[in-house]
Amino acid sequence: MAMTQVLLLGGTFDAYLLSTRLHEAGIQAIYSYAGATQTRRQPALPSRVGGFGGVEGLMHYLREQQISHVIDATHPFAAQMSRNAIAACKALGIPLLSMERPAWQAQAGDQWTHVPDMATAAAALPPGLKNVFLAIGRKQLPAFSDQTARHHFLLRVIDPVDVALPASSCTLLIARGPFQLQDELALLQQHAIACMVSKNAGGTDTYAKLEAARQLQIPVIMVDRPRLPARVQCETPQQAMEWLKR
Repeated sequence: MAMTQVLLLGGTFDAYLLSTRLHEAGIQAIYSYAGATQTRRQPALPSRVGGFGGVEGLMHYLREQQISHVIDATHPFAAQMSRNAIAACKALGIPLLSMERPAWQAQAGDQWTHVPDMATAAAALPPGLKNVFLAIGRKQLPAFSDQTARHHFLLRVIDPVDVALPASSCTLLIARGPFQLQDELALLQQHAIACMVSKNAGGTDTYAKLEAARQLQIPVIMVDRPRLPARVQCETPQQAMEWLKR
């Protein structure tokens, strides 16, 4: 029987939890980071940081490391990496599992406007609302550069960054979740937030901001997840471990 050698494409807390499960089970695996953040949780597995060089580069790595299974546990918005994994695994006949937490669903009292991407989110900002909470991470900030004369942005990011927006038009917070409801309520009220932009990341770490928006009747522009080709999916580390045993 061929030895199992897993490539775990990580970057989420669920990926970190799965890395611990793999290590405890004695399964040979490599954890791969994109390297997007400086303050990373260190997995128990051997790890690598950075991209692969597209589909061809990933195929070369999979062959070189004799990978038998790939688990894509990247962020739901890391669409290009997921597409590359789908293409590379299909070409090489390597089993691929996508572990993705469920998307958030609007609840009674939510005022969500769904949009397909950041450019549409920026265009959808109501012109009369001054203070906007951009809960989208740092990479997507340039999409809002044309809106700085109309709005003041509250930005929350994991690492200190050079913000791609004028300093006079934004307030920068450095923080990592999980965030609590009472803290999110206080944050939105302190900064007089009138609108929020959020990626539909799912999970519990940052959901409290949406609960706070609901309670304060703040509208949310919700950026839906990118569409990806069909692939085998699961939602939890336990389900991923069960998939490996099949």
